Amino acid sequence: MESSRRQQAQNDLGLNFEKEDLKREAALAKEQERAAKKEAKRQEMMNRSSYRMMVKTATYMDKYYLDPIIGLIPGGIGDTISSLVALPFIYYSLCVVKSIPLTLAVIYNILKDVMLGAIPVIGNVFDIFKRSYVDNLKLITGYIEDDKEIISKVRKKAFATAVFIAIICFLIYLMVLAAMAVAKFVFSLF
Repeated sequence: MESSRRQQAQNDLGLNFEKEDLKREAALAKEQERAAKKEAKRQEMMNRSSYRMMVKTATYMDKYYLDPIIGLIPGGIGDTISSLVALPFIYYSLCVVKSIPLTLAVIYNILKDVMLGAIPVIGNVFDIFKRSYVDNLKLITGYIEDDKEIISKVRKKAFATAVFIAIICFLIYLMVLAAMAVAKFVFSLF
């Protein structure tokens, strides 16, 4: 009887530890369930064929220097091929990860690589040292693994990245116009 009075007094004072313990256990179980779902989703995303393709692309293009080799193809064809090879990174960031700031960061890296690679001779040297495919893979993997630092950095730079993309597109457009003018001049000599 004394314990029921004691329990009633604790309930009246809001000191019901059993309810608090049950709430704490329920919250812990819910958090563990959420963490398990998040880990399952991460595993699913990293086991996709498109993710494995991005890993292979980054390896071949940047670590085995295929990007600067392809960039040697004249007439901007090499840079076009190089940018087309990067399309899985855009697809993955937009359609699988579903992050617009991440997609903007990926597109920015690709366009920067195209712009630098389009500079005759010097662009191929830049391609050796600038590893845009590995950078994009790191960004995407950071998002999948919920790396707070990468996510914060990408989100903070989203607007500026969008502006830089517009500027880089304009610069690439000017470079294409200049290349066409040079080609037209060279062909007019013959």
